[in-house]
Amino acid sequence: MKKIVVALDGHSSCGKSTTAKQVAKELGYAYIDTGAMYRAVTLYFLEHYIDLTNPKKVQDALAHIEVTFHRNPKTHRNEVFLNGLNVEDEIRTMYVSNMVSEVSVIPAVRRAMVAEQQKMGKRRGVVMDGRDIGTVVFPDAEVKVFMTADVETRAKRRQEELFEKDQLVPFDEIVENLKKRDHIDSTREDSPLRQAEDAHLLDTSHITIDEQVEFVMRLVDSKLAHLSVTNE
Repeated sequence: MKKIVVALDGHSSCGKSTTAKQVAKELGYAYIDTGAMYRAVTLYFLEHYIDLTNPKKVQDALAHIEVTFHRNPKTHRNEVFLNGLNVEDEIRTMYVSNMVSEVSVIPAVRRAMVAEQQKMGKRRGVVMDGRDIGTVVFPDAEVKVFMTADVETRAKRRQEELFEKDQLVPFDEIVENLKKRDHIDSTREDSPLRQAEDAHLLDTSHITIDEQVEFVMRLVDSKLAHLSVTNE
């Protein structure tokens, strides 16, 4: 059967990654968390005190960054490695969250990550989630979904995720972080967060993860059935 690209774009903490992982599992596709790639770059920049306003420093730093995904045999999850070191937990901290949008807005960073993402998905058979998958990384993706939710719901979900990792962060601080990231992501000049014209809108404010997965899988099944008929 022909393999396709499934692109899930949208705001932070609206269920993109969890939905994408489950869709990829059902399809037997690779899952690529592009947001984690930007978080890993952000962590490197923070640890090495890279001046974000200095293009040469940024470019030099990018030349020393390798972001890879490895499956954890115990948890069966893909985990993020930065230059060979597992940084899965560290990149999810508020320390990184507070800076990731400012790093992601840098054109050189976006070009480097987009190129890597396009390599990963060149053979199709991938589910990617991020901000610009359906508009920039894979504008020819066969299935595109734009996910959103109200900011209070997203903040509650984010707070629960952090709590599970023993990070206690005030609700108001998370709300402000999400609003700041939304503004930066949607107003940046280079590949801003926006819904592709051919993307299906999915508001996850009041639905479960299973319902989100079902919504995406219906679109995938319909597309695969259509491709099967047209290829006969």
